[in-house]
Amino acid sequence: MQFMRNIPFALRLAGVVVVALVLTGVLYFFWGAHAQAAPPQPLPFPHKLMVGAGVQCLFCHSTATTGPAAGIPSVEKCAGCHQVIAANKPAIQTLLTKYWQPKQPIPWVRVNQLPRYVRFAHNVHVNSGINCERCHGNVGQMNEDYQVVRMNMGWCLSCHDQQPNIRQLQDCSICHY
Repeated sequence: MQFMRNIPFALRLAGVVVVALVLTGVLYFFWGAHAQAAPPQPLPFPHKLMVGAGVQCLFCHSTATTGPAAGIPSVEKCAGCHQVIAANKPAIQTLLTKYWQPKQPIPWVRVNQLPRYVRFAHNVHVNSGINCERCHGNVGQMNEDYQVVRMNMGWCLSCHDQQPNIRQLQDCSICHY
């Protein structure tokens, strides 16, 4: 420790601050509240534009109120509107020629992932009054959909702990079955 006495206090303090910042950055990277960037999709899908045009979440994600999965719109759903609306746009032309005409599904890449051992039912949450933005962020302002939070058990429990039926929601079998 004799060598430490020869280093000025300000320099030692700066070293401690740098180490603390690096550790904070590493911890945030691995365990931070925010998730990764938007995965590349086969077609651009500006939710902001669709919401601005008055399209509601449930128009495209039609099973969010009736089943466990919110559903991803089929090529038929997309082409149903876009054979007429904005049909001259390059991305819509790609939709129509690459997917609609050959009757191929659009290979959308899942944005929000839960571990395989977790069962999540959209209909239970949506029908109890939880809006889409609570978990998915303000998708209506996104040009590219991205995961806004790490959907882990702590994050789920932070919401479950605020519900009036807290004891039922803390039962592991509610989500793990």
